[in-house]
Amino acid sequence: MLDPMVLLALAGAGMLAGFVDAIAGGGGMIALPALLSAGLPPVAALATNKLQGSIGTAMAALTFWRRGYVSLRSLVPAVILTFAGSLIGASVVKQLDVSLLDIAVPVALIGIALYFLFAPNLSDVDKTARLEFRYGVPVLGFVLGFYDGIFGPGTGSFFAIGFVMLFGLGLTRASGNTKVLNLVSNLAALTLFIVSGDVVWPAGIAMAAGQILGGYLGARTGIRFGARVIKPLVVVVSIALAVRILLFG
Repeated sequence: MLDPMVLLALAGAGMLAGFVDAIAGGGGMIALPALLSAGLPPVAALATNKLQGSIGTAMAALTFWRRGYVSLRSLVPAVILTFAGSLIGASVVKQLDVSLLDIAVPVALIGIALYFLFAPNLSDVDKTARLEFRYGVPVLGFVLGFYDGIFGPGTGSFFAIGFVMLFGLGLTRASGNTKVLNLVSNLAALTLFIVSGDVVWPAGIAMAAGQILGGYLGARTGIRFGARVIKPLVVVVSIALAVRILLFG
């Protein structure tokens, strides 16, 4: 049984993680260490992180959708393939050698940070798409869903860069669509964790309560300030994730 003060601290960590995650992704950098510090074993911490993170991402996705930045109908095929990809990735992760990702992912994240930092035309205005949305997004969803199932860090950043570079979305719409597909990939892994009994529900519920508020406030902040806040936060989160993977694995 976790101490009430520990649960309160986890709720606060969940709120901060939800705020950051709603805008730029990477909330797990805050939530996962908090769960480990509360004394949860690594597998239980990962499972509980998926639970609380899914709640915050759902709130952020709902907020973006209600404000008109997401078309759920156009994402239905991508939702299905993202869930399938994540489920497959989580199912086969023990059979794969993912050590190469410890180097490849940080390099990719730093590349994303540099693109967002120096690209002159990043804004909330949609640009010409390089790929057809209805065909390309489901493929992107399956690939990144699979990646999220086997490894995970940076999934939100990879979705965001995909929506911007490949499909021409402005940063706010890209963030909204990212939240929906990131939620789907999280739910696939969470399903497996729940079935295996790894989720610590008191900790997850406490953090989820904070995530609801943080996800809502983060989404509203992203919508209100658009590229002015999304762009620098994606840069910071991508670099921070790259450093974390390189130093701590």
